[in-house]
Amino acid sequence: MKIYLDVCCLSRPFDDQSQYRVRLESEAILIILHRFYAHEWEWIGSEAIEIEVGNTPDIGKRQHLVGLTSYIHNQ
Repeated sequence: MKIYLDVCCLSRPFDDQSQYRVRLESEAILIILHRFYAHEWEWIGSEAIEIEVGNTPDIGKRQHLVGLTSYIHNQ
């Protein structure tokens, strides 16, 4: 299965987890990422993701996002 996740999705686990919906969405993203790491699914990326990650103002968050995006297969 090929899936495209944008930076908004990738950032969800960094959001305030006190809301139930945000927690559920974060858990869903983490499950999807696990599928990528296990090579069960293929993560399709784009230049837009690279640009958005590069423009992330929080340096710690940006570094984490760069690590996550190393699993992207650019088409």
